[in-house]
Amino acid sequence: QVQLVESGGGLVQPGGSLRLSCAASGSILVAYIMGWYRQAPGKQRELVASIISAGNTNYADSVKGRFTISRDNAKNTVYLQMNSLKPEDTAVYYCNAKIQATQRATINSWWGQGTQVTVSS
Repeated sequence: QVQLVESGGGLVQPGGSLRLSCAASGSILVAYIMGWYRQAPGKQRELVASIISAGNTNYADSVKGRFTISRDNAKNTVYLQMNSLKPEDTAVYYCNAKIQATQRATINSWWGQGTQVTVSS
C-alpha cells in the first residue's frame, strides 16, 4: 500500500507564488514517474507536469516558464513551484506517482487526495 500526502495549496493573488509538496510513503521500491495533475470545475483532469526518477521533466504548454517540478528521490517527494499564477490556474491539484513496490511487483499508479489552489484578487 502507498500513501501520497499533499500540502501547500491555498489562496493567492494573481502574479503570486505557491509551492506544492507531495510525499509518498509505504511499500516503495522505485517511484518511476511522479507528477501533478489538476482539475478545474467542469473540466477534465489534466497533466500539469511530470518528472522521472532520472530528473527529466515534462510540462503542459500552459505552465511552461512559470511552474517548475522537482523531486527528492531519497524522500520519495515531488514538488511543484508555481510562479506568476493566473486565475486560470485555479483548480484542485493532484499528485500522482507510478510506483513499483517490490522487484516482482507491477507498476501501479497512486493518487493523492488533492489540494485546492485558488488564484484570485
